[in-house]
Amino acid sequence: MSKQRRVREHRPSGSGMQNFTAGMSILMVLLVLGLVVFFGLTARNLSVYVRENIGFSILLSDEMREGDITKMKRQLDKAPYVKQSEYISKKQALKEQTEAMGTDPAEFLGYNPFKPSIEVKLNSDYANSDSIEVIVKQLKKNKYVQEVTYPKDLMDAVNKNIRGISIFLLGLAVVLTFISFALINNIIRLTVYSKRFLIHTMKLTGASWGFIRGPFVRRSMAMGAISALVADGLLWLGASKLVEWEPELSSVITVEVLGAVSLAVLLSGLLLTWFCAYLSVGRYLRMKACEMYYI
Repeated sequence: MSKQRRVREHRPSGSGMQNFTAGMSILMVLLVLGLVVFFGLTARNLSVYVRENIGFSILLSDEMREGDITKMKRQLDKAPYVKQSEYISKKQALKEQTEAMGTDPAEFLGYNPFKPSIEVKLNSDYANSDSIEVIVKQLKKNKYVQEVTYPKDLMDAVNKNIRGISIFLLGLAVVLTFISFALINNIIRLTVYSKRFLIHTMKLTGASWGFIRGPFVRRSMAMGAISALVADGLLWLGASKLVEWEPELSSVITVEVLGAVSLAVLLSGLLLTWFCAYLSVGRYLRMKACEMYYI
């Protein structure tokens, strides 16, 4: 029997409980890592959603003709900063305010006090004070535009909070990535530890380092892949329950987000387990037999 065949008989085979424990530990680490990626991506979608629901109102002169209003609205719809626009006539504005207030202002004023307007929702990239000030200057060049109003304080507060949350999530993601690596490295090191003398025996028979590493790396990557798939399933299940509980979340928790999270978890599971197994086995390959008794 050749050396290679004799070595093949000594492939690592941990107990079922050891593999189950290691797999569950890796699963929990990947689940936490996946949650961070999930919250990071949904926070980005949420910031876009909030920004795109902040806009401004263009109050128009009563002298402006319907044809000019239609032309202006068409031009606005083509502008890169506009997500959508809506024309509100004097009558419609009066009707909406009457429903909101419970009384008709025109009855005791004797006239309709409201102006025709165009309500504009911005694309998220332009939902900031600096961009809107430039837009307002351009709009006011039109003699029929009497005023442009927008919630400056609210917009500044939203952008400030979004920046703060983004920095926090980025920092948390970096910290948890290092923690995940450390935890998975310790888990795999423990699974390899019980086979350190087998590794030394295989080395003495003349097996190459790559040949010795192979079974350990493949088994670790298999655990990483299975754990990642289970973690992805749990994340998809949790996300579907959230959308079922609050349907409006479907604009934030999208299939694209869940797909990106699933891919990130799977790649993390494969790459981290491969790298950690490579390092752990390499440590024992470099050791002498006498050193293994003291670790």
